[in-house]
Order: sequence, then C-alpha cells, then structure tokens
Amino acid sequence: MGKKTFTLTVDDTKAVCAIGEMAGRRSIDEKKIPVISCEGACIRGEIARLAAHLVAREDPYRRSCHGEMFTAPHSAIAQWMHEAEKVVVIDGCFMKCHGRILRNLIDEEKLLQFDALSIYRKYTDLMSIDDVPEEERKATAREVADKILDRIRQGKSGLTAGRPSVKNEEESACSPS
Repeated sequence: MGKKTFTLTVDDTKAVCAIGEMAGRRSIDEKKIPVISCEGACIRGEIARLAAHLVAREDPYRRSCHGEMFTAPHSAIAQWMHEAEKVVVIDGCFMKCHGRILRNLIDEEKLLQFDALSIYRKYTDLMSIDDVPEEERKATAREVADKILDRIRQGKSGLTAGRPSVKNEEESACSPS
C-alpha cells in the first residue's frame, strides 16, 4: 500500500512580504542555503527555532520563512527554496512536521532534515517554553546548532539521502532523517 497523504487547502494570495522579497532575491543571488524550523508552541519547537537562527548565522546559510514557502508559492522566498542547492529543516520532534511538508514541495534529495529533540532528548515530557529557563534554552539550542553544523560539515552518509525514514523518539542522537 502506498503512502497516505492528505490535502490542506490554503486561500491563494498575490501578496508578498516586501522584506521577504528582498531577502529571497539576495539569497538567490548569493547562493545561500535556506534554513527553516519547527515553530511549535512547545519547548521542543522553541529550541528548534533558536537552533535554526544559530545555524543561519553561519555561511552559507540564511534563515528562511516557512510561511511564505508554504503559502505564497510565487514569492522570492519560495523561489529561493526551490532553486537552492540544499534546504536545511530543523524539526522540533519525531513528528517532523516541516520536513513532511517540504518533501512534497522541493526535491527530496535537497532536503537536510534534523530532529532537534533526537539531539538532546532532555525535554520529552515538557510542553511549556517557560518550564525551561531562558539561558538553558539558549544553551540547548547552541548544542543542537553545533551538532547539526558538524554533521553537515562531515558529510555523513544519509544527509542527502532521499525520503527520510519515519523515526521515533527512541533512536540515536542527531540522526539526520
């Protein structure tokens, strides 16, 4: 039996973000690699988001907007993510929400997908961002970003493999999906 999918309908818009258009065009011209992340309301999404900001500070990476990518297919941000050599996605947990969406929007071989929780596993039983002090959130995000950058730099096998396998919370740390 083939994979099951579902459709999410989004109202079309011709609107684009002026800053996103400038950033998208600049990133295309400079051949930057987009980084997007989980933006979930829990501590896992917050750490993925913070880690994405840290990864995007390194060259050749830049932060991208998943909102435009997912809902404004004619925008410069979407064009950048389609044309980029690679796209880094940092998911907050084993559900890999953003990675599952991106596999249907860009070529899978371009996707470098990471489950931030698999790197640290410390907050599997917490929901609220406020349950973790800010300095600890930042330190954990730095750990996640450093491990992701290290894995990419090492060119470990599997980083650019096709469809990521569905993994669960019991798998080893920093497994690129």
